[in-house]
Amino acid sequence: MRCCYCQNYKISAQGLGKEITIEKLAEIFLQLQINNVHNINLVTPTIYVPSIIEAIIIAKQNGLKIPIIYNSSGYETVQTIEMLNGYIDIYMPDLKYAENELAIKYSNASQYFEHATTAIKTMYNQVGEPIFNEEGILQRGVLIRHLILPNHTINTIKVLKWIKENLADNVLVSIMAQYFPTYNAKRIKDLNRKLTKREYKKVEDYLFELELRNGYIQILEEDEEKYVPKFIYS
Repeated sequence: MRCCYCQNYKISAQGLGKEITIEKLAEIFLQLQINNVHNINLVTPTIYVPSIIEAIIIAKQNGLKIPIIYNSSGYETVQTIEMLNGYIDIYMPDLKYAENELAIKYSNASQYFEHATTAIKTMYNQVGEPIFNEEGILQRGVLIRHLILPNHTINTIKVLKWIKENLADNVLVSIMAQYFPTYNAKRIKDLNRKLTKREYKKVEDYLFELELRNGYIQILEEDEEKYVPKFIYS
């Protein structure tokens, strides 16, 4: 995808990062476990799936036990998700758009809604209902994220309506209010501002109207940029 408002554009569009081997990736997984992280979070990993699977196999042969998260835009094929069966514990897909014209306009992603919803159903069929450990940390399941865009609360309402009508009641939902204009969105009229309190309240009210109770909604804050990580590598 080519989201014009990507908050991680330095790595998604500007090439920040470095190449590593499959063996090195497996070492990183194991080192993170030694550092007592709760999980391995694979962010936008779609194009590297075959290599990631190899790294997971190596890491598990050497003692990797913590959950592995597939953190995705949702723009996936069923074939890719089927390849990951048995390797991924938690799927964390976006469901960005219910309106395909917005997906094309803002993310250059044709038929986004059809691809994403089919993939999400496949994810849920794989890992099932959410399972938490004694500390309340997710160990298995699906967490669907949606970023509210300014001027497009109707799109958000359609996304939430689809989740309510098509998925199990126990599926987890995370509604994100952290949008701020960055990257190319600064030059787009409909996207060149943050959310208003009125837009946030409209979504919040609809969320409770639907009784989607399993999940999270971000508080609307002044400093949304705090959610953007500082990308470093060595």
